[in-house]
Amino acid sequence: MRRPLALALGLLLSIAPNRIVDAVERLAFENPDDGRLRPWTLQAGRFKGVVFVWLLARHPEHTSILKRPLSVLGLVMILVPRQALAVGLDLAYENPGELEVKSWIRPVTRLLGGCFLVVGLRAVRAAGRKATDASPADA
Repeated sequence: MRRPLALALGLLLSIAPNRIVDAVERLAFENPDDGRLRPWTLQAGRFKGVVFVWLLARHPEHTSILKRPLSVLGLVMILVPRQALAVGLDLAYENPGELEVKSWIRPVTRLLGGCFLVVGLRAVRAAGRKATDASPADA
């Protein structure tokens, strides 16, 4: 169930990144119409969706290259959500200082970071179990 959902989200990001960004802006900002996206932001989102779908479509084990970066990103989002949010806004917007983030966004950033950390650590643990199962039996 998780894999088809992840594939659907990746496809949606690949096909319509502007719709996702518009919806998230309306949810996250007090002044969503004031944001000016950097010229490459939507293309970067589309690229991210294509890579995600490509990795998942090839085989779930190929996503293992994402486990450590996902874990590190999650840890950063948990420990310093304000700074993580500021970096994300700086990367995506030409005018991040003008955007008024709603009060619930920082706790959600921390929660999302926790999800990233759990997913990344589960992938690390699963990869470790597979490596142990694949090792030759002691004689």
